[in-house]
Amino acid sequence: MKKLLSVLLSCILGLSLVACSSSSSDDSSEKSDGGEIAMITDIGTIDDKSFNQGTWEGIEAYAKEKNISHKYYKPTEQSTDAYLASIELAVQGGAKVVVTPGYLFEEPIYIAQDKYPDVNFILIDGNPHDADGKEYRTNKNTVGIVFAEEESGYLAGYAAVKEGYTKLGFMGGISVPAVVRFGYGFVQGADVAAKELGIDTVDIKYHYTGGFDATPEVQTLASSWYTDGTEVIFACGGAVGNSVMSAAESIEGKKVIGVDVDQSSESDTVITSAMKGLSSAVEQTLNQYYNNQFPGGKSLVLGAEKDGVKLPMNTSEFKKFTQDDYDKVYKDLADGKIKLQKDDVKNATDLDLSNVTVRVVK
Repeated sequence: MKKLLSVLLSCILGLSLVACSSSSSDDSSEKSDGGEIAMITDIGTIDDKSFNQGTWEGIEAYAKEKNISHKYYKPTEQSTDAYLASIELAVQGGAKVVVTPGYLFEEPIYIAQDKYPDVNFILIDGNPHDADGKEYRTNKNTVGIVFAEEESGYLAGYAAVKEGYTKLGFMGGISVPAVVRFGYGFVQGADVAAKELGIDTVDIKYHYTGGFDATPEVQTLASSWYTDGTEVIFACGGAVGNSVMSAAESIEGKKVIGVDVDQSSESDTVITSAMKGLSSAVEQTLNQYYNNQFPGGKSLVLGAEKDGVKLPMNTSEFKKFTQDDYDKVYKDLADGKIKLQKDDVKNATDLDLSNVTVRVVK
């Protein structure tokens, strides 16, 4: 009898455990449900004060206004496979639109747009291409959006010289097209402002760090530039900016120009930021999607005429460069009156300049 009771208790306990296990699995499945709008981060976080944050803010603004579910996914590593795995999770979670920030997604989206033809993809700051970069293809369910970085850089360089700075620095990350365009625009803006002010020479140190990370080496180099007389450095390379800001904070009076988003909250040394309209681009494209006007199959370039670039004049620390000055130069860019050289020029020293001396630092 005792043996029979023991067997019965074991069975009851076993059934209970199975039931509990099944319930736990269901709960896990519910938690894995995603949003109708999904974002895949490029390893970083959504509060990185850069691309991830700018993109997520656009998604949140639109989704909350329209009451649409939304979620972001953080890949396990920086690789095409990891990005595709996160995209798969988003699709399994019910995503109808997947938004990805940065050129690192160009190959993953090239693959995903074929694999998930019923899902729409918004690729910010890039266009889909194969692993070798030889074939570019944007399907009807995908749009590639890039920005006129040369215009944003131009605004920053122009404003810096108009503000009275004549010893500048450009410290980019990797010499990918977007970073190159930022740098070339910065140099050309400084040159035009110098001409207008009658300044014979503006000196610009120019360097690519080879990465987008904050490192002691970058901080040491920035410190040496500041010690050597450089007044402002345009830090154009993600976390590279943090190293430059640290260097500026250690030497009185030195300044930094941020990039991509308004980085004024990062350091008191930031006088302005060469911004891309990340948030507005995402909002505009999501609005097009939900109004059956999705620009699929296109590669869009957003410049001043479409609010794709700007300086955050409300937070910029300018004493001489006024809102009127900004409005005038911005209008000239938007109207196409200012023609800029882009990344088709091999080196910054090959740019057509008259009042700026560029010194490339290896």
